[in-house]
Amino acid sequence: RRVHGMSITYKDAAGIEGMRVACKLASEVLDYLTPFVKAGVTTREIDRLANDYMVNVQGPVSATLGYQPPGSPPYPASLCTSLNHVVCHGIPNDKPLKKGDIMNIDVTVITKEGWFGDNSRMYMIGDVSIAAKR
Repeated sequence: RRVHGMSITYKDAAGIEGMRVACKLASEVLDYLTPFVKAGVTTREIDRLANDYMVNVQGPVSATLGYQPPGSPPYPASLCTSLNHVVCHGIPNDKPLKKGDIMNIDVTVITKEGWFGDNSRMYMIGDVSIAAKR
């Protein structure tokens, strides 16, 4: 079926279960990262931890690492870290997190069966302003 030029694929029970497993894996990465998201830790270190967990503990791979749309350089990280005023798709770097920061981490995994799971979570580092909480 096509809607506004896009095709829609209806999933069977096995496809829905594949998506469910992929999304659960992505969510588990965020759970794993939670204790590491604190002042003094860099987003590059969080990225390294996430990639190690995905590859060596869970089994899927990152969908973002090496992703390269036409005309763009390959994405250099296993997740996106959007800090403070960065709306989305921030690239991890060596700047340490500090108290008062807010950060969204976006994780997308690809299972061995080819299913994608995409999750994100907002983190507050220490006490944050009322405005940041909104």
